[in-house]
Amino acid sequence: MSRGAARGLVAMLGVAAVLGAAGCTATEPPMPTPTPSPSYVSTYVPPPEYGIAPLTGEQIEVGALTAPSLAAKVDNHPSARPQVGLDRTDIVFEELVEGGLTRYVAVWHSDVPSVIGPVRSIRPMDPEIISPLGGIVAYSGGQQRFVQLMRSAPVYNAIHGQSDTASTFYRGDNAPAPHNVLVKAPELIAQHLDLTAPRQQFAFAESLAAASATKEGRPTSAISLVFGGSATPVWKWGENSQRWVRFMTGGDRDMAASGEQLSAVNVVVLRVPVQVISSIPTTKLIGSGEAWVSSGGATIKATWSKRSLTAPIRLLDANGVAVRLAPGNTWVELVPLAGSVTFSRPAQ
Repeated sequence: MSRGAARGLVAMLGVAAVLGAAGCTATEPPMPTPTPSPSYVSTYVPPPEYGIAPLTGEQIEVGALTAPSLAAKVDNHPSARPQVGLDRTDIVFEELVEGGLTRYVAVWHSDVPSVIGPVRSIRPMDPEIISPLGGIVAYSGGQQRFVQLMRSAPVYNAIHGQSDTASTFYRGDNAPAPHNVLVKAPELIAQHLDLTAPRQQFAFAESLAAASATKEGRPTSAISLVFGGSATPVWKWGENSQRWVRFMTGGDRDMAASGEQLSAVNVVVLRVPVQVISSIPTTKLIGSGEAWVSSGGATIKATWSKRSLTAPIRLLDANGVAVRLAPGNTWVELVPLAGSVTFSRPAQ
């Protein structure tokens, strides 16, 4: 290498060294100090949890219905009408008794009036009706053998004339005795809050439009029932109210003491065997048979079954699928095989 070339190389290396030294000693520009922003506050409010009322299928907040149900043996003798609180029931079962008359097992849970009645004596089929509900049963007494059957059921027996009902049962001025035994319903329930709420008794749809009968049934304008010579009630579809309204034998409107006509969202008709034992018509409810479910102005054919004392009634359609009732109150008509049921179609 020539001397001139060597001097050039040295010069280049010197510049590089200077640049390298400068890079090592330079400082980075300071990072800006972050400015804190306000914390995010969510305005979302989670919706309340909902369940369904076990006896009506209506939407309720979870934990809203924890009290036991109250079933009562309600009189349906002409002298007992109009009954008190019967228009605010969750479920009513109508059954044949002596003399071709009917009597009710009425059940309150989601809407409890201040007074119910008049209550009458128990019958041998009532344990099969009431046991699936648990809770309380109120009645005025009865033949000892029937009272013992009811006392053996898994429900609290509140009986007129006993010391534990002295503050909740009384004779009113609504009708002559024996059709005037009334019950202070909220007070009676409050004495037994250790009992559990009833379990769900039927399958329910989320709305009237989604109920099995409404969707798949045949249009129906009236349901005519024959229990016996003195009991031939009729249910008619109310297009405006979207409910079935009840008429008594003879065609008069069936009214409650409140002045409201008795009505139902669902009418369930079960054809049941009735055996007369010592002059007492006795409905046999453990078994199975024909049924019809009417909701939304239409009726679907079904099969009913009940496998044990405490099992609820199951309703299945022709395909073996559970029939879904509309949310709301239900009347269950236990029509004897010797009686009849007729469904009328709307006029064309």
